[in-house]
Amino acid sequence: MRVDLRADLRLSRETITSLTAALRQETDHGWSRDIEVLVFLYWLAHAASYRVVSRAFAIPRSSVHDIVHRVSKDVSGIIKRVITLPTGDDLEVIGAGFAHLAGSPAFTVAVGAIDGCHIRIKPPSANAQCYLNRKLFHSVQLQAICDHQGKFLDIFVGYPGSVHDARILKNSPLYKEALYPPAGRCILGDGGYPCISTPIKLLTPYREPVQNPVQARFNRKLSRARCVIERAFGMLKTRWRSIFFKALEVSPVFAPEVVACCAVLHNLCIAHGDIIEPDVPEEEDAHAPEPAQTEERSGNEARENLAAAVSAPQMAVLALLEHDYL
Repeated sequence: MRVDLRADLRLSRETITSLTAALRQETDHGWSRDIEVLVFLYWLAHAASYRVVSRAFAIPRSSVHDIVHRVSKDVSGIIKRVITLPTGDDLEVIGAGFAHLAGSPAFTVAVGAIDGCHIRIKPPSANAQCYLNRKLFHSVQLQAICDHQGKFLDIFVGYPGSVHDARILKNSPLYKEALYPPAGRCILGDGGYPCISTPIKLLTPYREPVQNPVQARFNRKLSRARCVIERAFGMLKTRWRSIFFKALEVSPVFAPEVVACCAVLHNLCIAHGDIIEPDVPEEEDAHAPEPAQTEERSGNEARENLAAAVSAPQMAVLALLEHDYL
């Protein structure tokens, strides 16, 4: 009888097999790599102390520490193979997916949704105030962009909790090197981000109160499409609730690597149909606007164009076709 491993390890057998194969090296022999992966997943799934894991697997605590750090480093090493920016036909599929989410064909130009997520940590011994966020707990932040299915396309993790989402974006390689989206496409964000067209095109909602029905309709459609990133974070938190719902008891230096590993495993799970529906919705956060910087160009014109396309009739109005016009 095949035992369901998700209760203890939070991953299906197929996902674990895929992970082990991805991490296997030519120098690995016997069961050593398999056991190390299981030890790491058990530690991650339960956020347990090294002593608890040591007892569960009957191996020395020092060995558990070494295994957790070694496998964590190895999982982080496959990020560029598992979390990748799409190209070519994949962009068309993602655009169609966002149009479906929004309920408007105009949103085929969208190829990603961006947001940030706070991961609780124990107050660090140094610079603790920097990690205290607006919700008054200590955290490091995960910035992520996902596709229409909640698969992560890019992550940037490690900034202290006190830093604004927009400032994290402006310091990320995605923004500084204009890596994504490609020309003619955009990503969608909430009001905590600036609406810009360069160096990347990022469209956000109109500020409330909106000025007209066109803006209101655009905001509704954008919200429906953008919510997929909140669902992705919800899936991440539900699977690794021991990591995300209590303070992560590792150093702030190691915490970003642990979070990156969770993101890698999230994508592997999606690839193998190993889906856990979120049971705790991502909380909406009210953001204070960041001042625009000189190297940015406003995305207002692009937003106006998309809003107009959203409100434009998708088919000819028969009553208008029954008359001749001079």
